[in-house]
Amino acid sequence: MQGPRPVVLSGPSGAGKSTLLKKLLKDYENVFGFSVSHTTRQPRPGEVNGKDYHFVTREEMQKEIDAGEFIEHAEFSGNMYGTSKGAVQAVQAQSQICVLDIDIQGVKNIKRTDLNPIYISVQPPSIDILEKRLRDRKTETEDSLLKRLTAARLDLELSKEPGLFDLVIINDDLEKAYSELKEVLQEVSGSGLFSRAP
Repeated sequence: MQGPRPVVLSGPSGAGKSTLLKKLLKDYENVFGFSVSHTTRQPRPGEVNGKDYHFVTREEMQKEIDAGEFIEHAEFSGNMYGTSKGAVQAVQAQSQICVLDIDIQGVKNIKRTDLNPIYISVQPPSIDILEKRLRDRKTETEDSLLKRLTAARLDLELSKEPGLFDLVIINDDLEKAYSELKEVLQEVSGSGLFSRAP
């Protein structure tokens, strides 16, 4: 794949990667572009097809996976999620740095491709804080919350693998985490990166 090196942001649900990502895309919208993932789950209130996710049927997604159109895909809570080659190319075609929000399974899958991104893990200070953040969202049933916490424990354990991530950000303070993220992106992308920002 051509274009600037993509960035993979990973971490358990509730670690704050979506918040960091939204901030980055708002502050540097002409520098970064978000790779919109595909999912077979139903949209949540306020989510927009093509912006938050490409909402598709299981049949549509499986057909594209079988055709080799996906860089990575995984199943979570009975729903499929994945990143298509087209989604990444659409961002790169705008001469933007493509940012992918991917789970740990996806990170391992991408390691087997020629994408060569910068791997960043965003983690909560503790599982207890993560649980509180997820509960405060009020978007989860008790069952799905427990599934997310189990997945988070596994995610945090797997992320300790040496060499898996280029940077681990512990998100206990949003501004501090955001400046760490900007610092590493500036380092790897060259100093001219943020000069295109408003």
